[in-house]
Amino acid sequence: MTGAASDHPARTVVVHCPDWPVVAARAAGVVGPAGSGDPVMVLQANRVVAACPTARAAGVTVGLRRRDAQRRCPTALVVAHDPARDARWFEPVAAAFDVLTPGVEVSLPGTLAFGTRGPARRMGGEQALAERSGWIASGATGGAAVGVGVADGAFAALLAARRAARHPDQSGVPVVVPAGGSAAFLAPLPVATLTLAAVDVAVPADLTDLLGRLGLRSLGDLADLDGADLLGRFGETGSLVHRLARGLDPRPLAVRRPAPDLSLSREIDPPADHVDRVALVARALAVELHQHLDGEGLACTRVLIEAETDHGETLTRGWRHEGTLGPAAIADRVRWQLDGWLSGTAALRPTAGIVRLRLEPVEVVAARGRQLGFWGGETLVDERVMRAVARLQGTLGSGSVRVPEVRGGRAPGERVARVPVEAVDLTVSRPAARMEGDGAPWPGRIPDPAPAVVLADPEPVEVLDRRGFPVAVSGRAELSAEPASLTRRGGSSGPLQGWSGPWPVDERWWDPVRHRRLVRFQVIDHSGVAHLLMVEAGRWWLEATYD
Repeated sequence: MTGAASDHPARTVVVHCPDWPVVAARAAGVVGPAGSGDPVMVLQANRVVAACPTARAAGVTVGLRRRDAQRRCPTALVVAHDPARDARWFEPVAAAFDVLTPGVEVSLPGTLAFGTRGPARRMGGEQALAERSGWIASGATGGAAVGVGVADGAFAALLAARRAARHPDQSGVPVVVPAGGSAAFLAPLPVATLTLAAVDVAVPADLTDLLGRLGLRSLGDLADLDGADLLGRFGETGSLVHRLARGLDPRPLAVRRPAPDLSLSREIDPPADHVDRVALVARALAVELHQHLDGEGLACTRVLIEAETDHGETLTRGWRHEGTLGPAAIADRVRWQLDGWLSGTAALRPTAGIVRLRLEPVEVVAARGRQLGFWGGETLVDERVMRAVARLQGTLGSGSVRVPEVRGGRAPGERVARVPVEAVDLTVSRPAARMEGDGAPWPGRIPDPAPAVVLADPEPVEVLDRRGFPVAVSGRAELSAEPASLTRRGGSSGPLQGWSGPWPVDERWWDPVRHRRLVRFQVIDHSGVAHLLMVEAGRWWLEATYD
């Protein structure tokens, strides 16, 4: 491909389901069906990534913090984001478009794209193709809100699809941007759209905030600038946002089709009919492919996943990314795709086990290397750690590797949660991984420092006064007497050297099921070890221990 062709992006159809994580959760039975009336929101890294129409009507928006979202819609069911589940249930949707073209590519579960050149001729034009795509998507998703957009390039087509999906009263009506009109279509949109819509392009939110403070309110204002100035001021990211604002491809089309010998395949014996059996091969193959490309100075942007069964069936699906696919990203997409094939319906599931797995880098770009820190460390995530995570996932299965995240809360056990590594992006800075990541006040929470050991199940204890009688706490958090001794499980007991409190907590009063009313104390036992105790329903419990 030549450089001149880079300023003429191909006409592209994008089919986008903004609520796909919710749709997938309903399809998997995690929450009730759409007609149950229960509002649902899906969270990742303590922020909303998708919400059903009922929750959105209550004010829940994408990007909202968990606490704010629950305040706006207290009755909403909270579901953890699971990319593997989303990909597994999106495969039948992608397969439904095989009747239009074999070139369907998935960027993220819930969003697919393909070129219009061949299908539009057969359908009688782009408008007819878009309407047909909307009809197919509506049937494959069970009637979920789906938007279809057609434009020059995938970015403008995605925004067109998002606009179509925002009008449920016009569901099924696609947005077709005329050829050569992508720049005019994008011009009035705010610069924040770069972060909200570029789901597979790394545009940091702080950059769009800075552009807004500099007076660049719309994509049209950004497109009017000289690209060289943006490149000099913001580096490669500046050039990226300038091209997007002009309706061009995210990068100049310097990509090229690699030589066939860059593809890798592995035989699987005996044939595998479960994802876990293929996962280890898939992980090793993804790491080997990345190392092979890295040795050639290349990085993959589009990968074709091909599986052959014992009955001679061949299953293929393409995945694309506007950035570059590292070993963990390739391995995740291979696993998602295999899960979609092997866990699908009887009509789509292969009739025999998989005997061969093949990965083909369809498009590659020159590898730009990685930026090292001043002292030699990597600026984001050490690639060796990512490879170790990939090996552990391949050996132990999906969801086996977890990372901590600060969720906020009053109890020490609520402040930090462990989430599957598949649900977070380890290649970007994660404020939720730091204790100061949750800046909410949380009235009634235990003051810092936090306990070093938090018991998974609180231990029942007895707290006695100087006369040997149990210490009681009234509904007004008043003590019957000063605590004098602590008796733990197994009969060990001793006098208390000190205590502080109480800290009363009355939370979730609006929810009769999860409503809690308790009082917490800090005590120092006879050996000088500090503990966190709580009194709930008239009983004393040891909740955590300080180091």
